[in-house]
Amino acid sequence: MITGSSTGIGQAIAIRLAQEGANVAINYLTEGKEAGITGKMVRHACQVIREAGCKDLVVQADVSSEDQVVKMFDEVIGKWDRLDILVNNAGIQKPSPSHETTMEDFDKVIAVNLRGAYLCAREAIRHFLSREGDGVIINISSVHQIIPKPKYISYSISKAGMANLTRTLALEYADKGVRVNAIGPGAIITPINRAWINDPKSRAEVESHIPMGRAGTAEEIAAVVAFLSSDDALYITGQTIYTCGGLTLYPDFRTPWSSGE
Repeated sequence: MITGSSTGIGQAIAIRLAQEGANVAINYLTEGKEAGITGKMVRHACQVIREAGCKDLVVQADVSSEDQVVKMFDEVIGKWDRLDILVNNAGIQKPSPSHETTMEDFDKVIAVNLRGAYLCAREAIRHFLSREGDGVIINISSVHQIIPKPKYISYSISKAGMANLTRTLALEYADKGVRVNAIGPGAIITPINRAWINDPKSRAEVESHIPMGRAGTAEEIAAVVAFLSSDDALYITGQTIYTCGGLTLYPDFRTPWSSGE
């Protein structure tokens, strides 16, 4: 199951896991004017999944709602009998200067990004423990769980919380065969970033901060998810893998600041 997987990174993950042989449940939330676009993207993902020889299941739910999350898990597990991998990808951001951020916007971001990830993880773990154990949870976090992001205070806090959510669950359930890891994407080419992607000047500014000199792709994030979901990663838990082209390496220090020899 991949939350928020109708487009962008989530859709790329859904497609990649299907290519690896997994049946995929696509979760999405349709709102207002985005409904038509979302429906089209969901249909595309389902088509690709089927072409890979796998089954698809579309489940609509607001991950910040406990009732809707429980219903979503009941539907998926009821249809397929088991769940092996959960990818917590759903996320939103609402930019504003921190002193002007409303509590309504603040609470909404925390509810989707952090509360939603916890609710889905809780339901997945309950299912894992109800059978022989074992299972994989992958949280799609951000480089901003450690890099401050002014004007995105709620987003930064939610991703920092996701880091400890990952580590706490990994420690608590390691002896049950449940592995919990996170991925911290940097600047990725997805529809949510179209403002700077489609502006050559803005894109150049963004990419100037990336040691590898380019933005990443959703498919590159999906490749890491495929690895962490596989038996090749059986001894990895509680980790965040930053998939960011070196953005977390303090790129301004490429030119030494020290005056010493």
